[in-house]
Amino acid sequence: MSRYRTLPVPEGLDGMRVDAGLAKLLGLSRTTAADLAEAGDVLLDGRPAGKSDRLVAGRLLEVTLPEPENPVRVQAIPVPGLVVLHEDDDIVVVDKPVGVAVHPTPGWTGPTVVGGLAAAGIRIATSGAAERQGVVHRLDVGTTGVMVVAKSEHAYSALKRAFKERTVDKIYHALVQGHPDPSKGTIDAPIDRHPKYDYKFAVVAGGRPSVTHYETIEAFRAASLVEVHLETGRTHQIRVHFAALRHPCVGDITYGADPVLARKLGVTRQWLHARTLGFRHPADGRWVEFTSSYPDDLARGLELLRAEA
Repeated sequence: MSRYRTLPVPEGLDGMRVDAGLAKLLGLSRTTAADLAEAGDVLLDGRPAGKSDRLVAGRLLEVTLPEPENPVRVQAIPVPGLVVLHEDDDIVVVDKPVGVAVHPTPGWTGPTVVGGLAAAGIRIATSGAAERQGVVHRLDVGTTGVMVVAKSEHAYSALKRAFKERTVDKIYHALVQGHPDPSKGTIDAPIDRHPKYDYKFAVVAGGRPSVTHYETIEAFRAASLVEVHLETGRTHQIRVHFAALRHPCVGDITYGADPVLARKLGVTRQWLHARTLGFRHPADGRWVEFTSSYPDDLARGLELLRAEA
């Protein structure tokens, strides 16, 4: 059995060898990536790509991955930059850095939050699938910021219920291209898998109900900093909704962002940060709130825009 992936080559991998770029993009070893190319399982714009061929930004990469022989397991490996903002008997709140998945998945061999917590000696709940025990919500690999992981079984159940019932306050900051009009509003548009490309999502009639509230908090010549409150929590929701408005997150090449602006600001991934997370503590019901500062790469891009004003 095999798994098929299609995705555009990101701007940051332009000119890189196929084996090196594929390894970086999918979290594979370079040897595995080279073997896939030699077996004819890597196509670039529909044509077989050799391991030493060069990637071109924006072109469509198609990869056939073998199914893993063994189930995915959590590996206790330290994660540089993973900061614990709060820990008690029931929860651990972390500041997730870029390039880190929340939990392992087939094909991903890079760092994970659960692996980093295990390496730090932090025991988490055993509820949930083996590879994502204790995980009650997720952030994309390319999205930074605050998230919570359950340590106790009671906390796992309570937090899962809170996310399902939408009683969690999830606030993101996003730098989007252009100037949303109106500057404050609500995006209510259903989201589902993209009808053509399985690596991304889209606004699709009949998709899952998805609601995003936003407000512009700072405007620049080419972009706007918006504060986003998620009412629902669909995969890629903020990225999809703003792309549908033709105001994609800066650096989000997957959803149509301008690579020229991203290069100018030194942004190599979507400018999207989970800023604040608030919820009722599962132990005593008190409201708790945690905030994450902008990481260096996002802060630098923002300062460059401010310097132009």
